[in-house]
Parts: sequence; structure tokens; C-alpha cells
Amino acid sequence: MKKRVISIILAAVVAAASFAGCSSEKKSESTLKITNVSYDPTRELYQKYNELFAAHYKKEHGEEIELVQSHGGSGSQARSVIEGSDADVVTLALAHDITLIEEAGLIDEGWIDEFDQQSSPYTSTIVFLVRKGNPKNLRDWNDLIKDGVEIINPDPKSSGGACWNFLAAWQYALRNNSYDEEKAKEFVASLYKNVTVMDSGARGATTTFVENGQGDVLIAWENEALNSVAEYPDEYEIVTPSVSILAQPSVAIVDKNAEKNGTKDAAKEYLEYLYSDEAQEIIGENGYRPTNQEILKKFSDKFDLNVYLCTIKDFGGWDAAYDYFFNDGAIFDEIYDR
Repeated sequence: MKKRVISIILAAVVAAASFAGCSSEKKSESTLKITNVSYDPTRELYQKYNELFAAHYKKEHGEEIELVQSHGGSGSQARSVIEGSDADVVTLALAHDITLIEEAGLIDEGWIDEFDQQSSPYTSTIVFLVRKGNPKNLRDWNDLIKDGVEIINPDPKSSGGACWNFLAAWQYALRNNSYDEEKAKEFVASLYKNVTVMDSGARGATTTFVENGQGDVLIAWENEALNSVAEYPDEYEIVTPSVSILAQPSVAIVDKNAEKNGTKDAAKEYLEYLYSDEAQEIIGENGYRPTNQEILKKFSDKFDLNVYLCTIKDFGGWDAAYDYFFNDGAIFDEIYDR
């Protein structure tokens, strides 16, 4: 059994026994509990962060705190909160997923300005993970549309990471076709024609490529690719395309749940502490880009800080991008139907 599968099983056992980041001792009924509903590739990050925050909280307040993690495709996770999952905080792949929870009446208006950097304590980008030696010689987005290339990529209908992937590919197509949208559609349609497996979430896509050995290339979160290479240095390598995107995962308190649970202050502290120097170090160690620029520089050997990154502002923000690309009947559906 591969190491990643073993680590996920062990993590599940640990979580079931003691909850991520907390003591294995039995908690009293009065112990404060924070539930963080997050997206797939943050599992390892929050396992480490929860340990740090639990120690910080005990030092500051003299009390234990219980920290529970939940992971899945970002869009699916947002829907689970809307449908009743008792999240105190959400740490999702993109702002739009949190906006959906806000529109359901569970998060207060203005959440995006509650924390620094538009409530985005870390960033990432999109890269290609290929097999060692890059046998198909995949160097940029245009190589992915060649005949015979098999792509593993999650589904934008359920995965926030997949939405970032799509927008990065679209921006490349625009820039290399004189900003002709019809040609961009043709390019991205050709790319999705080569997608052989479209998992519901980014971690599922990684498992398909890394553990199950399917495909020639995985379009991936940078941190997922870094973790795969670190775990299997002789089997995989990373290719950074000429155009990518500044992916900005977002965090928010689920106000209605936190008020009901009596966790509002602790939930706020939990998210604020992500911006501390100690947390930013853990963020960098786990393959995400710290928003603290001085700490980010310390990881310049890990991240390509010179790649061209478009941003969600280039698409008019997430509301506009979702309406144009990902809602039912929008461009993704049009392209995929081709």
C-alpha cells in the first residue's frame, strides 16, 4: 500500500480517537469544540495547525480546546454547511463557496473584510504534476491538448481547485489567441477532451494519478504537487506552466452556528491566528504560500515566485466568473458538452 494511503488511514484513525491537533485524553463535556469544514488538500496543513493552535489556546486561556476537521471538494463542503453541517468556521478553496453560505443566511455580510488579505491567510497556484522524466514532454498548457495525452483533473461543479484550474487554462488560451474568446473556448474544449478522469475533489484527483497510476499529467494545486514529489521523489516532478493563477482560498466564521454553539470568540481567534508568524511558517512548510511576504521569501527555493499569475480580478471577481463560466448552462457546460 502506498505511503499516502497509509498516512490518510492513520490520520483518520487519529482523528476518530482524539480529533486533529488535540490531546488523546478524553475531553470533558465542557471542553470548547471548533469544527473546521475545509476542502480536500488542506488535511495535512490543518493537522499541523490544529496542534499549534491548541497549544496557543491553552497557553492564552488555560483551557483545552477540541478541534475537528472535515474535508471534501470545496463546493460539496459549502453545500454540506448550507444543508446543516455544524461548522464553526469554513476554510474553503474560493470565496464564491463562502458567498453561497452567506446567501443561505449562515454567514454575516462583509465576511471577506473580517480578516486580512480579504480573508485569505495563504495562497497557492496551479501546476502540472507529471511522471519522473516527463515522458510526454509536457511543458505548457498547449502540450496538454495534444493527441494521446491523458489528463487527470477534478470537476469544477464540485471542486474549487478545478475552478482555479479552468481559469488558469482559459487565461493562457486568451493570451495566446489575441484574446479571442471563441478560440479560447476551442482550446479549453480540446483540453477537456483529453481529461480521462474527473474526480469530485482535488485530493481524489491526486489519488487517481499518484496512487492508482492513471493519466500522464495531473492539473494540481501547487501544494498537492509539492507533497507528492516530497513523498515520491523518484516517481514525480512538477512543471510550472507559463501562465497560472493566484489561487486565494478563503476563510470565514459561520456566524449563525458559532453563535448557537457559543464559539464565536474562539472561532475568530482560530482564524486570526492563521496570520501569526508561527502559523505562516507551518503554511509554507505544507506547500501553501504565506501571505506574510517576509516569510514567503524564506520559501523561495520551494515556490516559483516569477511565474505569471493572473488573478480572479481579471475575470471580474468570483460572482462574475461563476455566472460566466460555472453556473448551469454557462461556458464550462457548453465546452464539456462539445
